[in-house]
Amino acid sequence: MAAMPGAASRGTGVASPVLAELVLRPMTADDIAPVVAFEQLACAHPLHAWTLDNYRSSLASGYWTRVACLPDGQVVGVCVVMFGVDELHLLNIAVAGRVQGKGVASLLLDLLVALARTHRQEAIWLEVRPSNERARALYTRHQYLAVGLRKNYYPAVGGREDAVVMKREVALDAALD
Repeated sequence: MAAMPGAASRGTGVASPVLAELVLRPMTADDIAPVVAFEQLACAHPLHAWTLDNYRSSLASGYWTRVACLPDGQVVGVCVVMFGVDELHLLNIAVAGRVQGKGVASLLLDLLVALARTHRQEAIWLEVRPSNERARALYTRHQYLAVGLRKNYYPAVGGREDAVVMKREVALDAALD
């Protein structure tokens, strides 16, 4: 397990009490139920959250997964990534509502850039609901650009919702920005 001592909130330079003690580790099957529980509460609608089977399938497929835990072991964040030929695809990222806005998602996104550089992946791709303005703003702050639209991509109340496709180029030889 890797503690993140002294982690600072993005843009403030002030250490967040949550980030200062956060532990990042690979996700296990035991984490799935608590992750699904907090994700359903954190999403605008439970239908937007990943299911137990989504997480089980990701673990079985060998996707790169990380959970962010408080010192007491409580899981408050999750990130699931699939490797491509020269790219990473962020499949899911979620943060428990009680720690949203405290830098956990930013920490996970910064970790993805480091992962991409370590594995010589030149880009990170993701999809996000157009209605999820908070997430879109977070991704924009992290240098993701909207590059396309997938029609009827997500299940939604009363039908389907499009997905905004976003991409972040990764400078392989640069310091983490």
